[in-house]
Amino acid sequence: MLSPMKIALFGTGLLGSAIATRLLACDHQLVVWNRHGERCAPLLDLGATAAASPAEAAASADWLITVLSDGATTRSVLIDQVGAQLQGRTVLQIATIAPAESRALAAAVAERGGHYLEAPVLGSRPEALQGRLQLMAGGAEALVQRAMPLLLQLSETPVHLGEVGTASTSKLALNQLIASLTHAFSLSLHLVQQGGVDVEAFMQLLRGSALYAPTFDKKLDRELSGHYADPNFPTAHLRKDLLLFIAAAEQAGLNSEGLAGLAQLLQRSEGTELDQLDYCALHALTAGRTAAATPG
Repeated sequence: MLSPMKIALFGTGLLGSAIATRLLACDHQLVVWNRHGERCAPLLDLGATAAASPAEAAASADWLITVLSDGATTRSVLIDQVGAQLQGRTVLQIATIAPAESRALAAAVAERGGHYLEAPVLGSRPEALQGRLQLMAGGAEALVQRAMPLLLQLSETPVHLGEVGTASTSKLALNQLIASLTHAFSLSLHLVQQGGVDVEAFMQLLRGSALYAPTFDKKLDRELSGHYADPNFPTAHLRKDLLLFIAAAEQAGLNSEGLAGLAQLLQRSEGTELDQLDYCALHALTAGRTAAATPG
């Protein structure tokens, strides 16, 4: 049995709150912080303690977990606000950020006497609550081993990929596939419907082929009904991650121009209700002039 740890968690959005719930279920001492303090309320009912500031949260913990919206916010919280409180503490950085941002964060944390491990995950709220996230670790081997008891409460099989930057790179590669597969399936689904093809007959063909991916069935009902509410991963985050992938690919000298149209399509959701809905709401964007069902 793992002894209770003193953990501070920064960011209680969809994924962060689920991870926090999981940690509380594992009997850890948890302090939570969110820039919108009211979003911590459900976790307080489960036994968490709220902190008024990131520095206050860090002061009472040995482990600092960040599940914030992007790299800039993560740096602001850790470096500008936690700052000197990083001394002797270990950061597990879970949010999807650019590899260069992650490496810069690792250096800044080390300069302040802390330790840094990137630990992005594949999966969403249901997997987090069950401790079944697919977790990728990037950092020193000794640090990964020290963190392993905690990682195993979030993931059944954490994978150490190498130095800082390797896990964030892998996460962007996986999220690019989420965007591309969802986009490709959405277009095909629209076309067969417009062509009068029975959707289930089409799906039977697809399921029996090498083209099939389980995500197609996972999102099929939502796309057919136009129901995109109750997201585990919103459209805004998918767009952010795709843009991060494109930037990383260009820095690596790759030709990513084939993704430009998808990025442009996702830009159309910015500032609209689609942004906070499930990412498969891009099905409403691919409908074009055929006017997909109103998202709900």
